[in-house]
Amino acid sequence: MSRRRRFSASVAMMALVAGCGGGGGGGGGGGGGSGVVPPSTPPPTAGCTLAERQAWAAAQINEWYLFPDLIATGVNAASHASVESYVDALVAPARAQNRDRFFTYVTSIAEENAFFNSGSSAGFGVRLSTDIAARRLFIAESFEGAPALAAGIDRGTEILAIGTSAATLRTVDSIIAAEGSAGITNALGPSNPGVSRVLRIRDGAGTREVTVTKADFAITPVSSRYGAQIINDGGRRVGYVNLRTFINTADPALRNAFSSFRAQGITEVIVDFRYNGGGLVSIAELMNDLILNRPASQVQGYVAFRPSKASENETVNFAPQPQSINGMRVAFIGTGSSASASELVMNAALPYLGANAALIGTNTFGKPVGQIALDRAACDDRLRVIAFATQNSARQGDYYTGLASKFQSTCRASDDVTRQLGDPNEASTRAALDFLAGRPCATGTISDAGGGGVAGAPGESGQGATSRVAAQEGYDLLTPDRPTPPQREIPGFF
Repeated sequence: MSRRRRFSASVAMMALVAGCGGGGGGGGGGGGGSGVVPPSTPPPTAGCTLAERQAWAAAQINEWYLFPDLIATGVNAASHASVESYVDALVAPARAQNRDRFFTYVTSIAEENAFFNSGSSAGFGVRLSTDIAARRLFIAESFEGAPALAAGIDRGTEILAIGTSAATLRTVDSIIAAEGSAGITNALGPSNPGVSRVLRIRDGAGTREVTVTKADFAITPVSSRYGAQIINDGGRRVGYVNLRTFINTADPALRNAFSSFRAQGITEVIVDFRYNGGGLVSIAELMNDLILNRPASQVQGYVAFRPSKASENETVNFAPQPQSINGMRVAFIGTGSSASASELVMNAALPYLGANAALIGTNTFGKPVGQIALDRAACDDRLRVIAFATQNSARQGDYYTGLASKFQSTCRASDDVTRQLGDPNEASTRAALDFLAGRPCATGTISDAGGGGVAGAPGESGQGATSRVAAQEGYDLLTPDRPTPPQREIPGFF
């Protein structure tokens, strides 16, 4: 079985035949090969009417779904106006048991392939975080080569108002009060190149209005500004790597980062997954190879399908790389947006690192399952179906409530948007450095009930993130009800 699979917060892909398939919380379906599992049963019909597409989707779910006993029976396809709502109804019993939190869905083949092959996306180029109770909207991250950063909008900027022109500006407060978070998505407009919005923003330079136009750009999986660096922590040298998403172009970026770590004798690493919703399993496996440098005789993890598909099960061994380091202590930064492939990396490290691995931040999302991609090319339909579960070498994989309880060491920390990611004084990075140095955790441990969020909002008390640990849980990365492929893989992307 190919090692190029997809695994993410909303989706994961596993290619059972030649090559890989795209991607999380998304994930896509096309990075580098077909990445698509051909159904062993021919589609019931060949056309693209709604009824034909629904019948095809049902046939694939009945054949491949990881939880066959949790497929709803007696669902009337004719009562559903779309393939998406019909699929939702079929897997509703599994969702009720927290086994399928909208991980099974229909998306576009073309759009997913474009994202997973090159990071191709259309938008302003930011991650947005909202505090619905306080009715506030912040930039959690801004991407290189995208319109927002070119307009001077970066992490920590607060968006105060949105409009199609200066005359139509509506405050974020009024939008959320009237329409909730969906109102923000609507106000920002469709994810099409050329869509412009006037934004009233506030940052360290003051308050101003800027016009930003959505454009196509390629997301860099490891930031050229802060994504890979060596931090000097009082004379101790610590590697820091922030992976935004598990796509094909992450391969050379990660190899370059760990090659630098290896050349400088780095054995302690911070792996920042705080916003990473997942993606390609092949990149997750590469990351474990780079961090742990274990011999090929040792097991990295297991992949298990439903009993009727047991022939597809796989044992994945390590594959040491020329850039691999001997990671002795690793601090993983996570939040409720860290899912799928991110969790796969963390879980795989636990049997080998034990108490020398820590989860910093808050609890993770909880997605120990992955999807395959089933294509109906004539209709541009890609059905993402939960079809397999993952386990580490100790056969541990039941973390539907997140990974916090699986770590021997955890430290609760905030996501301080007043400082750039990777800044040694940013709250989560600081807590990670403290763990690696053997210093005590200042803000307590993480429970399975913990969530993710953003803290230390601009203009608030100088105590910063650590004084707002409880308050941070009001902040969530903004996600539409029907996200685009990039939004599934990159939580909060707009």
